Amino acid sequence: MAARFGFGGPEPDEYSGLMDPNENVEQVEVSELPASLIEQARAHPGGSVAQIDGNLAPNPNGFVPPEAIIGAYEVGDDGALTGIFRRNPRHGHAIVDDWSKLESSDHWLGWLPGEPGAAVRQALEETIGEQVPGSVVEWVKVTDDPVFLTGGPRPSDNPDQVIVRRAALAIEFALSVLLPSGKREVLVGSFSWVAVGLDGVGQRRDRTWFDIGMPVARAGELLEKRIWEPDA
Repeated sequence: MAARFGFGGPEPDEYSGLMDPNENVEQVEVSELPASLIEQARAHPGGSVAQIDGNLAPNPNGFVPPEAIIGAYEVGDDGALTGIFRRNPRHGHAIVDDWSKLESSDHWLGWLPGEPGAAVRQALEETIGEQVPGSVVEWVKVTDDPVFLTGGPRPSDNPDQVIVRRAALAIEFALSVLLPSGKREVLVGSFSWVAVGLDGVGQRRDRTWFDIGMPVARAGELLEKRIWEPDA
């Protein structure tokens, strides 16, 4: 198992609470630890440095799923390792999809063909499969709150209602792709989906965008224009 080190300093919000400070605690001999770990610790006094499973997360400076964190070394206020290592109980378990930020929304998503997570995953698999045939999407995690748009006319006899004609969403993702060569890549970016013709007037038309490296805030801005593009 290849090991990498990262996350110097306080734990990011998405990893807070991952390791109980009173459980799975081990004492290690600091003199036997790699020089790269000791160097990172000096730069982050009072924090911790995570040990990352490099087979699951090749780039420790990119997105690292919680299941790929082996554990964290405690760093004293003087920047020296204390010798305390807290092991992550989730490491060693399969990395699973996380659609909670999408599926916990109360926004209407009935226009998607099936459960939101399953529908978006299938669309992602089709997009990546078209670009790199034979690739396998191993896991997908939604990493920020999605952006939603819904539009349509209001009936003249009931102006409080909307006849949904078009709908759109944009999510920020991190996902792992296993390439035909056996190489694993973790990609981050935004995925957008627009559907029009939802009111039954004319044929339904769908379009998707796969934007590597784009935050969802930017994808949300583009969605204001993209929601009209299937009409073009």
